[in-house]
Amino acid sequence: MEECIFCKIIKEEIPSKTIYEDDIVKVFLEIDPKTNGDLLIIPKTHTENILTIDNETLEYIFKIIKTKIYPLIQEKLNATGLTLMQNNGEIQEVKHFHIHLTPRYEEKELEIISDKSKLKDLDEIFYILTK
Repeated sequence: MEECIFCKIIKEEIPSKTIYEDDIVKVFLEIDPKTNGDLLIIPKTHTENILTIDNETLEYIFKIIKTKIYPLIQEKLNATGLTLMQNNGEIQEVKHFHIHLTPRYEEKELEIISDKSKLKDLDEIFYILTK
């Protein structure tokens, strides 16, 4: 079986704009963002979905979101909220457990920006989050 794209990102065979990384997880910018600062958090050990991930890793992922990532996007991007989304089964595009972390701003409804010219450049967001 061919390795998934996220496993290749973890091994740095495919570049990513990594915001946070430790021995258990990697957090990086989504290459097709819906809002400024759209991120993915993935476990470094390959596991397909919510049914296969071990509880300790799942708890750790939420700890990192709560203590590191959400405070970071609040501080650096002035996000007023955060939407978490996790897909399983047929709608799961990449069969490696991951959570989408979508920063929210002033709007009450999630405005998914299809006009990418309205979004900041990924390099600019990366700089803001890592400076």
